[in-house]
Amino acid sequence: MEEIVTYVGLDVHKNSIVIAPAEGERGGEVRFYGTIENRVSALDPVIRKLQSDGKRHFEFVYEAGPCGYGIYRHLVSKGFECMVVAPSRIPRAKGNRIQTDRRDAKELARLLRAGDLTPIYVPNVEDEAMRDLTRAREDAKTAQCKARQRLQGFLLRHGFRYGKKSWSKAHLRWMSDIAMAHPAQQVALQEYIDTVRCSSERVDRLTRQLCEFVSQWRMAPVVEAIQALRGVSLITAATTVAELGDLSRFDTPGPLMAFLGLVPSEHSSGAHVRRGSITKSGNGHVRRVLVQSAWAYRFPARVSRALLRRQEHLPRAVCEIAWQAQLRLCTRYRRLAARRKPSQVIVTAIARELSAFMWAIAKQVPVN
Repeated sequence: MEEIVTYVGLDVHKNSIVIAPAEGERGGEVRFYGTIENRVSALDPVIRKLQSDGKRHFEFVYEAGPCGYGIYRHLVSKGFECMVVAPSRIPRAKGNRIQTDRRDAKELARLLRAGDLTPIYVPNVEDEAMRDLTRAREDAKTAQCKARQRLQGFLLRHGFRYGKKSWSKAHLRWMSDIAMAHPAQQVALQEYIDTVRCSSERVDRLTRQLCEFVSQWRMAPVVEAIQALRGVSLITAATTVAELGDLSRFDTPGPLMAFLGLVPSEHSSGAHVRRGSITKSGNGHVRRVLVQSAWAYRFPARVSRALLRRQEHLPRAVCEIAWQAQLRLCTRYRRLAARRKPSQVIVTAIARELSAFMWAIAKQVPVN
């Protein structure tokens, strides 16, 4: 006799989990079970209670959110199947104007039973730790940028302009020599300067820690190999691999480009075909660093001393892919610029193809 599967929808919140099981038959009952405290240990009594009703095989689902992957890892460690889905990929009925936790849990169970949900990639504990570190550095870099903007805005309001390269040692010495008209303004200036200094030190600390932990990471060979590409530094490579995991999990570069939101949007109907800007529906962290790296291809193709140093210990196949990337992307940049395309459009197109070359290099590197 075939065992009936029970599909369990979990609507996870900060302090609670709403549970709704659905029977295995299509069109079967979807009922509200109850609400428990958001603790992974609180799920065990619920599972035992469901098992006491004669149910043995379960599949769980919940939406990705700020509560992380603790529930997923707990259920998988118990031997159950669990799926984490992106809220943006869940089918929604446009005419439904009522939303409650109970309805959300029941709808998740119903969609899981119908096979209409697509799971997201759940990183392992080590990969998630590296992703947290890269995001912490990114947040520190954003704070540093804002602190510098506030300081420059303060100086500009009072007529102080520095005509040379900003944030060099000479620039910092120049700011230390500024004498404001009022003592209160002098205090404000010093606080702005100290904020910039502290934020810069924080970025440097996180950068050093990132370099240290990358060398011990299981994905270190992939991070090193991707740096064979022009414009891809350690920070870009570590961010890409930490966010995406094993790039070879994509069968072709097309799904990777779509995952990053770098493919054009489209709204076509009948004989009318209309394509718009990129979807931006994927991972924004990787999309940002790829666009920054794409600017390097506005110059003629060449292997610089820094790039040669990064390629010294890499396989020949990886270096050949990196050179093919330079030849193609530099030529493509020139051709798009000759057609007077906006620079942002050009670097976005280059970033899209750069992700494909990253995928090709990742396929050449074995991962433990």
